Amino acid sequence: MIVTHRGKSPSIDPTATVAPTAVVCGDVVLGPGVRVLHGAVLTAEDGRIVVGEDTVVMENALVKARSGHDVRIGDAVVLGPHVHVNGAVVGDECFIATGAALFPGAVLEHGCEVRIRGVVQVNTHLPAEAMVPIGWIAAGNPATTLPPDRHEEVWAIQQQLDFTGTVYGVDRSTTMRELLRGQSEFYGAHADDEIIG
Repeated sequence: MIVTHRGKSPSIDPTATVAPTAVVCGDVVLGPGVRVLHGAVLTAEDGRIVVGEDTVVMENALVKARSGHDVRIGDAVVLGPHVHVNGAVVGDECFIATGAALFPGAVLEHGCEVRIRGVVQVNTHLPAEAMVPIGWIAAGNPATTLPPDRHEEVWAIQQQLDFTGTVYGVDRSTTMRELLRGQSEFYGAHADDEIIG
């Protein structure tokens, strides 16, 4: 499904393909040879998504951009099934395995690998050829990569990365009721979406 959102429509190279059950919504640019498989969603809320040549977005992956957190995905990248890319930059020839999550402000340089269920936290920078092991968490700039059982060390780094400010644009002291009221209003803009293909 190809959808106009906030007055912007996707631009899809004639050699790219989008599966019938995938959704490409808003200011999204798909380059030559891009493949978007079944159930994947690429949604540019009020940001932009640009996907480079010969990149494959596998089943049920979510790629999301918002204001201040555009998504750029390089050439020859694999985004595995159930991957979550939110406001991140992914360099050429990266491999993002099943269930991995990349958060706003994350930057992965050329040839990085994030293995199954790996996490790259907000505002984290992975240098070229870096690898996040299965289920591990990368946080910081430069990134420190830690296993999930070292939560206190991860949290010590993560606190300095301003997750709530980066992702939601609010102070950490904002209540869930206030945060979700704003999110509800923001996502209400989808009421005006138009299916164009």
